[in-house]
Amino acid sequence: MSKQNVTDLTSLREQLRTLVAEIAEKDAIPNGATFKELGIDSMMGVEIVAAIERQYQIKIEDDELAGFKDLDGAYALVVKKLEAKSATAAAE
Repeated sequence: MSKQNVTDLTSLREQLRTLVAEIAEKDAIPNGATFKELGIDSMMGVEIVAAIERQYQIKIEDDELAGFKDLDGAYALVVKKLEAKSATAAAE
C-alpha cells in the first residue's frame, strides 16, 4: 500500500468520525465504542448511512448494515464499497 493510500484511509476514518459525531451531536467518537453505547438510535443510524451514501456516492444495502455497529464497521464497509467502485470504474 502506498503512503498516499495510507494517508487517504486515515483521512477517511477521521471524516467518518466527524460525520458520525455531528449527526450524533457528540464531541468525540472513541475507538471501540458501539453506536448503541454512544446513544445513536436507529433514526440517527439511517441519517448516518444516508450522509455516507451522499458524501462518498456509494449505495449501502440493507443486508450490509449488520456490520455497521461502530466506527470500525462503518469504516470497513465504506472502504469495501469505495474499492469496488474504483475497480468498476477502472474496468470501464
